[in-house]
Amino acid sequence: MSVKNYSFFGAVERSFNKAAKFTKWDKGILEQIKECNAVYQMRFPVKKDDGTIEVIEAYRVQHSHHKTPCKGGIRFAAEVNQDEVMALAALMTYKCAIVNVPFGGGKGGIKINPRAYSAYELEKITRRYTAELIKKNFIGPGTDVPAPDYGTGEREMAWIVDTYTAMHPGEIDAAACVTGKPVTQGGVRGRREATGLGVFFGLREVCNMPDVMAKLGLTTGVEGKQVIVQGLGNVGYHSAKFFQDAGAKIVALAEYEGAIWSADGLNVDEVFNHRKSTGSILNFPGAKNFDKSTDALEMECDILIPAALENVIDGDNAPRIKAKMIGEAANGPLTPEADEVFAKKGILVVPDMYLNAGGVTVSYFEWLKNLSHVRYGRLEKRFTENLNTHILGQMESLTGKKVDKHEREFIMHGPDEVDLVYSGLEETMITATREIMDCWKNNADIPDMRTAAYVVAINKVGNSYAELGIFP
Repeated sequence: MSVKNYSFFGAVERSFNKAAKFTKWDKGILEQIKECNAVYQMRFPVKKDDGTIEVIEAYRVQHSHHKTPCKGGIRFAAEVNQDEVMALAALMTYKCAIVNVPFGGGKGGIKINPRAYSAYELEKITRRYTAELIKKNFIGPGTDVPAPDYGTGEREMAWIVDTYTAMHPGEIDAAACVTGKPVTQGGVRGRREATGLGVFFGLREVCNMPDVMAKLGLTTGVEGKQVIVQGLGNVGYHSAKFFQDAGAKIVALAEYEGAIWSADGLNVDEVFNHRKSTGSILNFPGAKNFDKSTDALEMECDILIPAALENVIDGDNAPRIKAKMIGEAANGPLTPEADEVFAKKGILVVPDMYLNAGGVTVSYFEWLKNLSHVRYGRLEKRFTENLNTHILGQMESLTGKKVDKHEREFIMHGPDEVDLVYSGLEETMITATREIMDCWKNNADIPDMRTAAYVVAINKVGNSYAELGIFP
């Protein structure tokens, strides 16, 4: 299939259909689960800094209302189109279902290259987009809750919550209309690194399964694994950093300007700072350059993590991929044709639809924090510290031995907000990984982990509809 004719939503539908036959649901129910419930396509004018008027194209898609609110990021990219936003909204439905986050899937997109606009122009575009969503009731704490995505971050979320609050005076839960906000505006600590950390937790759990590793010819555990990461944005950087901190070796990093390779391993922070100062990851001391970013994907490694945009590995380059395991940190980095190639080659693909769910999981924690109006850890931190101090004192008194300073501090430490967020995310990713693997192991006809993940998602969404009594 050529890139020109490639439909991202069509690829999601193909994966869905592949999994649907392993479920018990009626054809009509499967059709309802698969389709997008609401597509909002909009055009609005914005006055630029030079006085000219530009008409902006934007979208918001609500894929499923089996649970509300809908949840999904807003991306700013020149490539944004309705097909892409529909596909990403559908993936959000399945993603939330797998990790037991009680949201329906949604997604938004504005068709602009954010680098081509000033901060003031971006603010005007974001605020106008928010106003358009408010007009049609496509945003709200109980309706539809956006978040950051490619090309957006805390700054844009702050503009959204400010616009929403200004247009809903007195609404006590207004801060919950969007997640991924700065901490000062009701955000939660740990949100920024959440997707990358979730990728690490998910892949680490797979690496800790001896039977899976044996099939791939790899040792159990993360330590010593050779890892290649494509994309040094928020998700790619944090994925690489957590793997590095766990003892893995980052042998290659790729960005749109090219890629670098070192058999001895790359220091992620040093590469990040090199790029900051020079504008490129190329010419990093001690590393070999690749002018074509995609060349790095074809190098020898244990784990390949595409953490940039979709459709980077297709039927053409998939046969040249030498990784034993691929962790989809980005949304849709593999086409269905690539999936088929990897299934034949025995390469394990850990699918995007749950692996990059760290962002939405921690967004859920932020949403709950906004609705409860209290910071995580505020109520129990001091109580836990006092209790641990007392227990430690009793142990030392009974044994006559003193615990060393480092261990004492660790035992006495009460949980901060970020500790609780990390802990909740770790539990979520481990549980989801095991659930998918169990589904796969219990049905020998399921061809790959992606299909198993879809089966888990479809069953959970189907059960929600059945329990609501919509489908007797």
